Amino acid sequence: MIVLGLESSCDETAAALVGADRRILASRVASQMELHAPFGGVVPELAARAHVERLAPMVEAVLAEAGLPLGAVDAIAATAGPGLVGAVMVGLVTGQALAFAAGKPFVPVNHLEAHALSPRLVAPDLAFPYLLLLVSGGHCQLLAVEGAGRYRRLATTLDDAAGEAFDKVGKLLGLGFPGGPAVERLARAGDPRAVPLPRPLVGAAEPHFSFAGLKTAVLRAVAERRHARADIAASFQAAVTDCLVDRTARALAAMPDATALVAAGGVAANTAIRAALEALAARHGLPLVVPPPALCTDNAAMVAWAAIERRQAGLADDPHAPARARWPLDADAEPVRGAGVKA
Repeated sequence: MIVLGLESSCDETAAALVGADRRILASRVASQMELHAPFGGVVPELAARAHVERLAPMVEAVLAEAGLPLGAVDAIAATAGPGLVGAVMVGLVTGQALAFAAGKPFVPVNHLEAHALSPRLVAPDLAFPYLLLLVSGGHCQLLAVEGAGRYRRLATTLDDAAGEAFDKVGKLLGLGFPGGPAVERLARAGDPRAVPLPRPLVGAAEPHFSFAGLKTAVLRAVAERRHARADIAASFQAAVTDCLVDRTARALAAMPDATALVAAGGVAANTAIRAALEALAARHGLPLVVPPPALCTDNAAMVAWAAIERRQAGLADDPHAPARARWPLDADAEPVRGAGVKA
C-alpha cells in the first residue's frame, strides 16, 4: 500500500508518499516563516493563499521524486482538522479532488491522530497501548493511545498550549517568530535558576496543564529589566519542562499498562524537554520514543501513515468529511474548566 498524504492545517504546506512497509518514498515541506514573520504570528488568510499556490506543484514534485504516477498510489489522505479552517480546506479539497479524478479512496485524517501514530512510522516495535504527550503550538495533551481510532484523553491544557507559550515568550524577548526554537537557543546561554517563575498545577491532583500564568510571570520579569534575556529564556524553559514532567508522571502512574512514553509535536523537538522526559521514562522502566525532528513538526508523512494505520485497522472514513477547526481525538472526554481550552 502506498498513500499520498497532504498537510495544510496551519503554516506548513506538505506532501508525502509513504508505503505500508514504513518507507517514506518522498516528502516535502514548505515553510511559511518568512511570510508571517513581519506579523509576529500566523495570519490565517495568508496561510490559506500560500497553500493554494504551493500544494499542487508540491504534489507533482513528490510523485516525480518517487517516480510514480498518481494512478500508482493506493489511497490519498489529507488533514481534515483541527486547524485554521481556511488552511485545512485547501489540502482537504485538493485531496478529495485528486482522489475523485484518480478513482482512489480518500482518507480524511485528524491532525492529532497523525501526530499520535507518527512514532510507529519510525519505531516498528512500538506496541499499543502507550502514553502520548502531544505538545505543540496549538495542543498540549496526554493521551492513552490504544490503537488507531482509539484514544483516551487523560489531560489537556486549561488555557495556552506549551508551544504557544514558547512563541509568545519569544515575542516578549524580541526573538521574532517562531519563538520556540529561538527561546531554546537563547536558553543555552542562561541560568535556569536565575528567575523565580511559577510551575502551574505542579503537584496538583488535577491532571491538566496550564501555562497562561507562567507566560504572565515572564511578561513581568521582562518589564522589570533586572534579568538577562538568556536567564529569562532558560528559567522559562525549565518551568515548562517541570510542568510537562510532573503532569506526565501523574499520567504514567494512572496507566500501568503503558508500553512506552511517547512525545510528539513540535515542542517534542526541544532537546532539554526531551532529556527530561527520557529521565522520567527511565524512572518508570519504559522507553521514550520521539520521532525525528522532521516528523515532530507538521508534515505530510505522518498524515499518510495515519491513513495506512486506519486502513489496516479496517476503519471506515467519510470521503466527504468537512474541514474542522476543532476535532478532539477523544470525543467522550469530559469538558474541563477554563476558557480557550485546546480540546
